[in-house]
Amino acid sequence: MQFSFQHPSKVRRFWRGLVRPLLKEWSSPFYVFSASPVQQALAELDQHFGHLPIRHWLSCKTQPLRPLLQWWRRAERPIEVVSEFEFRAALAEGFTPERILINGPAKHRWLPAVARRGLRVNFDSPAEARRLTPLAKRLGWTCGVRLLTREEFDPESPDFATQFGFEPDEAVVAIQALKRANVRLETIHFHLRTNVASHGVYERALAHAAEICRVAQFAPRFVDLGGGFPPPGVLTRGGKAVDAQFDLQPMAGVYERALRLFPSARELWLENGRWLLARSGVLVVRILDVKERPKVRALICDGGRTMNALVSNWENHELLALPERRGTATPTTVHGPTCMAFDQLARRPLPRTLRAGDHLLWLEAGAYHLPWETAFSHGRAAVYWHDGRRTRLVRRAEPFRDWWGQWRKS
Repeated sequence: MQFSFQHPSKVRRFWRGLVRPLLKEWSSPFYVFSASPVQQALAELDQHFGHLPIRHWLSCKTQPLRPLLQWWRRAERPIEVVSEFEFRAALAEGFTPERILINGPAKHRWLPAVARRGLRVNFDSPAEARRLTPLAKRLGWTCGVRLLTREEFDPESPDFATQFGFEPDEAVVAIQALKRANVRLETIHFHLRTNVASHGVYERALAHAAEICRVAQFAPRFVDLGGGFPPPGVLTRGGKAVDAQFDLQPMAGVYERALRLFPSARELWLENGRWLLARSGVLVVRILDVKERPKVRALICDGGRTMNALVSNWENHELLALPERRGTATPTTVHGPTCMAFDQLARRPLPRTLRAGDHLLWLEAGAYHLPWETAFSHGRAAVYWHDGRRTRLVRRAEPFRDWWGQWRKS
């Protein structure tokens, strides 16, 4: 069956159909990831942006899943990394240096030891640019400068800017210094954050970036518009769709105007890991115990927020039951197995017919679930990968010998 986010009933059948046979093979909790939703997401992007010179980079940090990287590389698509481990993973999976874009802070602390010829590197700070310039020249890197635009701020404290990129005045000085050093400087970059609310945020950030480039007399060949579109099917804790103000069609207009703002630009680069990958996975947990409380029913499960789904702290995702349960809904909290009140996967009305032994599928678990997974008193979960044709186990659940065996004996 084809995956289609436009038809929620098909999405539910798709995931139930993938998960049901696995319940006979492996105990929960486990993740199931599939290439089919990613393929559909790419087709949606092509439908809206296919007429434009756009390159899509896989955001490795969003889902550092080995078979996903292999699938993406076989499609001859490039990857974006922000750490030494991600960079080494990309090399290990066969990405050539020119298909690896290196972003993130403090790269001068690790990149010199593992550098390759022909990389694409965006500098994040004056210190980083100074330290890496000689290496960039010697190894023929294609370089860029990351800007701190007016649209970037700490989501939890909006009065404060983020820690990333060059301040506008710093960027002008750095661009001029890199040009004097004869570095191959071709990219201007900014990264707005995940779940960017509307196309207007990009529009304003692009105008600010163009203003900085004019002052610096810099005509970039590539404009790297980092930031994640808000994914479909995800709600805030207050019940509002995170993509309520977002639409791909106006974004196409933003990109068309961006090419006029940067007439020298040969390509626009996008790194929409969140939007591409959120829909590509589910977390499967089993109800272990049921407790009746005066105001709410408590389901104790073998997986939850603390170990498997930190994003449930600020997002509501759909939950499916296997077997399907109907009947009167009652206020219910779905808990994980850890000894923390924080460990709440969801709180909403659910059928009273749910019982111990049933399984629950937490949808949209494809973005930032694996990177934030913990082993809080338990081993890490098993992982399945579906390549569009078959499903296979790609990581076993972590056994006690590995969980405790990480420590050296005294």
